[in-house]
Amino acid sequence: MKKLTYALLAIAFTCPFITSLAQTNDNMQAMIAYATPGDAHKMLAKSAGTWSATVTFWMPGAAAMTSKAEATNEMIMGGRYLQSRDKGTVMGQPFEGVGVTGYDNAKKVYVNTWIDNFGTGIMTLTGTWDDASKSITFTGSMVDPVTGKDTPIREVLKMVDDNTQVMSMYYMVEGKDFKSMEITYTRK
Repeated sequence: MKKLTYALLAIAFTCPFITSLAQTNDNMQAMIAYATPGDAHKMLAKSAGTWSATVTFWMPGAAAMTSKAEATNEMIMGGRYLQSRDKGTVMGQPFEGVGVTGYDNAKKVYVNTWIDNFGTGIMTLTGTWDDASKSITFTGSMVDPVTGKDTPIREVLKMVDDNTQVMSMYYMVEGKDFKSMEITYTRK
């Protein structure tokens, strides 16, 4: 009877340990998959390099304003994120911004953040790839400096070819989708 009791106790103590090891292995595999750059990251890497940009802004009821800029893109963090540093002028004022775009392997979405010297907030967006249009459509919000409240925005980044990209930004004006900016990037 003692041998049976010891055997049952051994099994009772060993089963959770074995289950725990299996869960630990599954957790490690999930973490490795989450951290490993894949095809989406390779696609982002195609944007690395220096780009000339033509930036067009629209404001409701006003004429379009166009300016020139330059973007320098590089993959960072072991090929996990595309960092973009943009410089130019807007309405005669120096402009600089930094964007970081990645692909979240767990959530299966593109993620993007943007900061610039024309504000003090951080814009965050998530998006999905559409193979038919060769574009990522991002949605998220940015602060409206007049109201201090977030306003929904949409960005579409179209990969025209290996040397041309077009980013269009939209937000709502009086309940209608309003195109506020378009940037055409050409690889230098």
